Amino acid sequence: MLTLADFDFDLPPELIAQHPARERGGSRLLHVAGNASRDMHFAELPQLVAAGDLLVFNDTRVIKARLFGQKESGGQVEVMIERVIDACHAIAQIRASKPPRAGSRICVEKTFSLRVTGRAGEQSEFYTLELVDAGDLYALIETHGHLPLPPYITHAAEHDDETRYQTVFARHEGAVAAPTAGLHFDQAMLAQLAAQGAELAWLTLHVGAGTFQPVRVHNLAEHQMHSERFNIPQETVAAIARARARGGRVIAVGTTSLRALEAAAAGGELAAGAAETRIFITPGYRFRVVERLITNFHLPKSTLLMLVSAFAGTATIREAYSHAIAECYRFFSYGDAMLLERANDEL
Repeated sequence: MLTLADFDFDLPPELIAQHPARERGGSRLLHVAGNASRDMHFAELPQLVAAGDLLVFNDTRVIKARLFGQKESGGQVEVMIERVIDACHAIAQIRASKPPRAGSRICVEKTFSLRVTGRAGEQSEFYTLELVDAGDLYALIETHGHLPLPPYITHAAEHDDETRYQTVFARHEGAVAAPTAGLHFDQAMLAQLAAQGAELAWLTLHVGAGTFQPVRVHNLAEHQMHSERFNIPQETVAAIARARARGGRVIAVGTTSLRALEAAAAGGELAAGAAETRIFITPGYRFRVVERLITNFHLPKSTLLMLVSAFAGTATIREAYSHAIAECYRFFSYGDAMLLERANDEL
């Protein structure tokens, strides 16, 4: 039985990156292949990518999902949008002195009002909201909202964060957290990879605030994952087929790309189109699509740490993280990266 304690580790708080590297591509890169690891710089990544390989990126765009407002009683409220459903409705977390009642209103930024219509499920930490005033919710959030930096980043979003907590290829609005492995790439590196014969492909998975929710059960078999929306174009499915036919490797840029691809292949064959996923990948999972993974370092006891342990091997990840801590790698969203090879026993 897998337990939460199997994925715990001690991380010195000074290794939690509070700001990105000065330049995209300026971070460090730990290449992990079984028992071997190699300290590199992210700018050297093209040396590890062969002609014919395929990199799959998540092109979601982070919305300004953090809103501040007041209850009708005057109490302060923070709203963290989880998902915009349509122009008038959203699902969100609400932080207030007391849980909001169904039917109550929140005045956001002294500009527009949201009505709390209820909880998004009986045991859910999320609420359903309805726009009371005229307008488009996406546009109002973009105008009056704030960039939702992760909870372990201690400063409020600054001007530089507006650019650096967004990938250079972000296109489709809907995420409330960045696909952080993609933050390391600049246009020059994308061009370099293409010029040396690697193929680039795209999918969209809108990262939800649930990605930061702690696992609250000891027995991991009892954990329920949050749901996320994704869309895989037919062109990406075709690119993966071409890569396999020529002997190239499928490289997922980030755990979000990997989760989307593996969820879309759950039926046996990779399927294009839009869907929802609650896929929970833990050691013992058999990967169907992805052969290499570019990812940042993840939180203790997190579902993403469980995912990378399934991908590269639990012992391998434990050793890699110990090495990274000893060598003062920078952790989490603004931190350094790893390139992981899939464990042989998962092939």
